[in-house]
Amino acid sequence: MPGSKNIFCKAINLASKTPLIGKIFTPKPKVSLLRMSGVIRDTSLGGRSGISFDKYAPLIEKAFKPANLKAVALIINSPGGSPAQSSLIAEYIRDKAKEKNIPVLSFVEDVAASGGYWLACAGEEIYTQEMSIVGSIGVISASFGMQQFIEKHGIERRIHTSGKEKSFLDPFVEEKPSDVKRLKELQKNMHEIFKSWVKFRRESQLKGSDKELFEGAFWTGSAALEKGLIDGFGEARTICKKRYGENTKFIEINPKKKWIPGIISAQIKNHINLQASTLPESTITAIEDRIFWSRYGL
Repeated sequence: MPGSKNIFCKAINLASKTPLIGKIFTPKPKVSLLRMSGVIRDTSLGGRSGISFDKYAPLIEKAFKPANLKAVALIINSPGGSPAQSSLIAEYIRDKAKEKNIPVLSFVEDVAASGGYWLACAGEEIYTQEMSIVGSIGVISASFGMQQFIEKHGIERRIHTSGKEKSFLDPFVEEKPSDVKRLKELQKNMHEIFKSWVKFRRESQLKGSDKELFEGAFWTGSAALEKGLIDGFGEARTICKKRYGENTKFIEINPKKKWIPGIISAQIKNHINLQASTLPESTITAIEDRIFWSRYGL
């Protein structure tokens, strides 16, 4: 009956004001911790580690779902990678933040460089450690020239196209000045988009000229703070507890790890890992990762 329902609600309301009982009826503030670690690349084909829109879209959805959510904290540790994947993920985070009206805070561990910093800028605030590495706002393209190798080994290169631009930057022929010019134009366009994103997200906090901030340099957290690239130092749980209360409940959201049955012996596991590491795709991925991380001394 309506009257009984009102009496019950009043009783609950009164009880909730009692210190002991109130703890039961007052929901704890919640913060989602979304970990984003690794090189940013398309992982949709499977077998590749890292950060991608395909992998993280459902995790981002999950991060914004809890009731009584106060914030989503991004825990970032990435040397960068694909500009397109970085943009897709960051935009999706911003869309969800606006839809749910929930603030996003970014916390950097070892590094948030290039695409990693792009992701960090999805947060309203960015916090690092003093020894974290931040920045590298630029675009890079690297490849190999293999024409002398195939010539030395007597390999004849045969390629047929229906368009003169289809063999763009072919690593098995001499580098063409026209290809380099076109690549520079593509990089310049992507660089401008990257700069616009950082300026839009950091607004008046940035301190320094475009030449100083946006030429691919990177800094420790202390120098990044002086340049307005970050807002301060701290770890996610500590800062969120100060902001939302000591009883804040943290919900950790991480990508699923590959499962290996417990009955498989350590020797078999090692054999599987060894076999996987010899596959061309795995080898290429490992080399790519090493190149990305080594740029920052990691």
